[in-house]
Amino acid sequence: MRTAFYISDGTAITSEVFGHALLSLFPLEFEHQTISFVETIDKALEAKATINRACARSGEPALVFHTFVNNEIRAVIDSCDGIIYNFLEHFVSPLEAQLGITAKPIAHRTHCIHENSYDHRIDAVNFALANDDGSVITNYEDADIILVGVSRSGKTPSSLYLALQYGIKAANYPFTDDDMEELSLPHFLKAHKKKLFGLTIDAKRLIDIRENRLSHSKYSSARQCRLEVREVEKLYKKEKIPFINTTKFSVEEISAKILNKTGLQRYKY
Repeated sequence: MRTAFYISDGTAITSEVFGHALLSLFPLEFEHQTISFVETIDKALEAKATINRACARSGEPALVFHTFVNNEIRAVIDSCDGIIYNFLEHFVSPLEAQLGITAKPIAHRTHCIHENSYDHRIDAVNFALANDDGSVITNYEDADIILVGVSRSGKTPSSLYLALQYGIKAANYPFTDDDMEELSLPHFLKAHKKKLFGLTIDAKRLIDIRENRLSHSKYSSARQCRLEVREVEKLYKKEKIPFINTTKFSVEEISAKILNKTGLQRYKY
């Protein structure tokens, strides 16, 4: 199997994101290896040796995605037996021409602590943890968004992802079995109706998820799952709460769709 390397003198997150995005366009399997913080010539030589061994083992040149800012270290990696894809070199020169200034690359700048955005994200993570699953309902005034939905529809992971990636204070509140007989918005949610965003999920997928968590129970039964999904979607439509179906989406896609629909301000950079 052909190997794809993601290498950098920093976190290698940028290399991973760009590399995976490109490789996802091709219906092939790859062995993925990330090598971060290659900050010295010795580490670069070690990385080069690792790449060369992978090439020899598979009989095909490895694909090497990197974002080095140090020219000497980059030269070592570029001399390996793999095929090099240097993202920065394709974009820096055109940007320099457009902006009229010379780039000043500094290692770790992309993913270092930017005080404002970092503080926003840490505060948002703490908020999401403290306001998870309806555990606290007195802080909703401070929330940027309140995710609602049935249990296991994706509320908690989406809240945490919005917080960690974008600094958005996301609370979440579950509609439970006890709510279903006459499902309506609790008064404390009505007071923040403009912040509500609903998540729903196909009943069949919900059954599978709940079976893995609590099998052979009312909670995971087909009848219960169908009832909850039907009732919560009726509530969204009645109360005009925007919502999305999370069945086929990753947490990254769910979060992106929420941001797209709400226009919430991001605090990432």
